[in-house]
Amino acid sequence: MTHPRRRLVIVVRADPVICGHSGEARNLAEVALTRGFSDVRLLTWPIPALRAAGLPLKPLDRLLPYSAGITVERPEPVGDYRVPDGRHQAGLTGRLVELLAEPIPTVCLSMYLAPHTSVVVDAVAAARAAGYAPDVHTIAKAVGSDVTNVIRSCLREGRFGAATVLFTTFLANDEVVAVSGYTREEIIAAAEQVDAHCGTAFAEQCRRRVTVSYPPIDSAAFLDLDPAETEAALARRGLERDGYVLFLSRVTRAKGIDDLLTAFGRMRCRARVRLVVAGTGPMLEQARAMARHDDRVVFLDDVDDREKALLMRGCAAYVLPTKPEPDFVETFGIALAEKMLAGGGPIVTTTTGGTLEAVGDTAVVVPPGDVAALAEAVDRVVLDLTPAERLDLERRARARALGFDRAVVFDELFPEEAPAAEVA
Repeated sequence: MTHPRRRLVIVVRADPVICGHSGEARNLAEVALTRGFSDVRLLTWPIPALRAAGLPLKPLDRLLPYSAGITVERPEPVGDYRVPDGRHQAGLTGRLVELLAEPIPTVCLSMYLAPHTSVVVDAVAAARAAGYAPDVHTIAKAVGSDVTNVIRSCLREGRFGAATVLFTTFLANDEVVAVSGYTREEIIAAAEQVDAHCGTAFAEQCRRRVTVSYPPIDSAAFLDLDPAETEAALARRGLERDGYVLFLSRVTRAKGIDDLLTAFGRMRCRARVRLVVAGTGPMLEQARAMARHDDRVVFLDDVDDREKALLMRGCAAYVLPTKPEPDFVETFGIALAEKMLAGGGPIVTTTTGGTLEAVGDTAVVVPPGDVAALAEAVDRVVLDLTPAERLDLERRARARALGFDRAVVFDELFPEEAPAAEVA
């Protein structure tokens, strides 16, 4: 039997989950095929488990295919109804042990600490205890919800034992990275709180070891979009170029959808443009109810990845008024960077979390939760900016976002795999 010479395994919530980090996994996997990995696998969850969790999902019949050489595995749960929890995690861990038992040099990347990093740490420990001696290098990437949802909830509720488990599992990896500088600082701040309560030394380790790896984006999917294809896509939705303001994200309070709907009701530009809300999420029905008497608001809950880029390209402005909530703070803003690549109207966003790491000085920025400032900013972008000012923002935004291209990010995360000419 011929074995591949190098394997990459990414443990993640992959497609069809609507989440920028599932796109991260896809993009890293695609670049890995060009960087010496002949076998790339995404270990993820069965579709029924994703549905049962209530996660927003893309239309299954319109998922983009992966390149040959990338295998998406969805291990079945282990045990029956008498095991009330952890059955799917056991399936993931067991499958990873089987892969590590093969004599193939392997890199394991986990995204989302809970539970994917536990899957990797447990599988590596089991493989070594079984005598397999796996040639494995582990990387754990902390994304936004790891800090703002999991770790912060432990601290709010005084569950320091659970926080201790999270930090020890995270730091048990060979490399530990954060999705943004903001996330890195939040990790360190949380570690300081745990240290103060428990007498541990997590903060010092995090300061020394945690690096930043921004989300990798497939720039080619957003650049040089065909104008005719854009016009056709808009026409199918009854839209016109520059005839709508776009919100394209998960429909949640943390993304600021309630602020945007309220602000849109006050905007002068609503006489010229409609508001398109593209996405799904836990606040979708509430958002529909808020706009039930406003025929200038359009909801699209079935947008696929290709149409996403076209909607971004054709809008008069893209608005993401994200704001900090107890369960989520925007730690980067992948959709912002995608919009920067696609071009089209300017971006209006807020200073929440790590958004400025994405947009820099190429967007119009307002304070989070400030509905009046949001309405004023969108009016200014749509009604007052000159064509030259709009073009300047578009060009500078695209140039900045090219720094988040998936090949650039991959080579910084896996420098030993990068072509010598690109590292130099």
